Amino acid sequence: MKKQNKGMRTFIIIWMGQLMSMIGSGLIGFALGIWIYTETGQATPFAMTALFSILPRILLSPVTGAVTDRWNRKRIMLIADSLSGVATLVTAVLLLTGRMEIWMVYAISFFGSVFASFQQPAYSASIVLLVPKSQLTRANSMIQMGQAIETILTPILAGALIATIGMQGIIIIDAVTYLIALGTLIFVSIPQPERKEVTEGEKPSLFSDIAFGWRYLVERPGLLGLTFYFASVNFFLNICGVMIGPLILSFGSAASLGVAQTVMGVGMLAGSLLMSVWGGPKKKKINAVFAFIVLAAMGFVVAGLQPTLAFISAGVFILMFFIPFASGPSSAISAAKVAPEVQGRVAATRSMLGQSMMPIAFLLSGILADHVFNPLLVEGGALADTFVGSWLGVGEGRGIGLMMICSGLCLFIVSVVAYTNPRIRNIETEIPDAIPDDAEMEPFTEAEEPQPSSAVG
Repeated sequence: MKKQNKGMRTFIIIWMGQLMSMIGSGLIGFALGIWIYTETGQATPFAMTALFSILPRILLSPVTGAVTDRWNRKRIMLIADSLSGVATLVTAVLLLTGRMEIWMVYAISFFGSVFASFQQPAYSASIVLLVPKSQLTRANSMIQMGQAIETILTPILAGALIATIGMQGIIIIDAVTYLIALGTLIFVSIPQPERKEVTEGEKPSLFSDIAFGWRYLVERPGLLGLTFYFASVNFFLNICGVMIGPLILSFGSAASLGVAQTVMGVGMLAGSLLMSVWGGPKKKKINAVFAFIVLAAMGFVVAGLQPTLAFISAGVFILMFFIPFASGPSSAISAAKVAPEVQGRVAATRSMLGQSMMPIAFLLSGILADHVFNPLLVEGGALADTFVGSWLGVGEGRGIGLMMICSGLCLFIVSVVAYTNPRIRNIETEIPDAIPDDAEMEPFTEAEEPQPSSAVG
């Protein structure tokens, strides 16, 4: 039990360091957002920045997963965090000296995503070796709670700091937060999985390691089906998630949008906090995954009903509040069913597949809103004089409201369809656990840490 407590304490130390780093990066990111809007006054650069921020994570996932399982995970995190810190400081310097250009924003987003694509699999794969199995749901909920804290604090802090200490002060704060994050990694011990001894001729190639994650999932249809389910969930969440801003601005002000964004962060923080305290269901976690996704989907329905800040804020709160209750048990299921020594490869493949629909959602959202849904509910539109027009209203932005309601209903439908799949529904009993109950592995000392495989070069 003492070793289990020590592992949880180590995780909390690393989590706090990563949270500080996220807040520091968020401050610079907020300043960058102000710069983009001031320079262009357009929404397209925001969408392009989001696209450049997600593509490397999807495309590089198989490679980063294989590297995670071959190399020392602590060193991967140290290197990735260090390079991310350099990228953030470059951003700060360019903003401070007035040399920033739009293409630089895209480049910084791209490289920042590349570094994160290596850091995140190493971080995720380390959790299962640090945290007892009974605490996996709580640990994953804490990670989401950190994201919520960053979402809430960053706009508030950045606005106050820019007015008081200016960009120079923000740069100093950002540098300090990165040093804290690196310090927490340097001074903690992160266990490494046991490596199976193989002869020189049997060492798998990097390509074989990359393909391994896919084969692992194919041999376990429940895990593969759950991954495809979340790909669908991510599609419908993101195709309307990026439209929340245009929906609010169709009738409200930038201040109203800020209120809704804060409410979103509060909802995610509240859900993550409650989930981390509860720890999630001990049995039938998969039922919780589907139930809470359906409840989260109802948030889109509420947000689309009326063009008022109250309805939209209530809707996004419901959406973000229930997401941690679904993702926490899902992450715990996946962590328990995958052997520690292959966590990186399998997690990276699941991440690639699960996020594969997000770029398509980003590209389609604006097209569907402007050319399909909005024309339906303007004066003279096809649905303006129907019960839909009477129910939702007619005018600017009402088509986006309809789009959100349809997205919520689609989330309900795909959840029902996925639940009817017995391989997914029975995933906890059909696939044996790859780690024993609350088992833990003896961490390597610094001298015992495995060296990179010679096949990597």
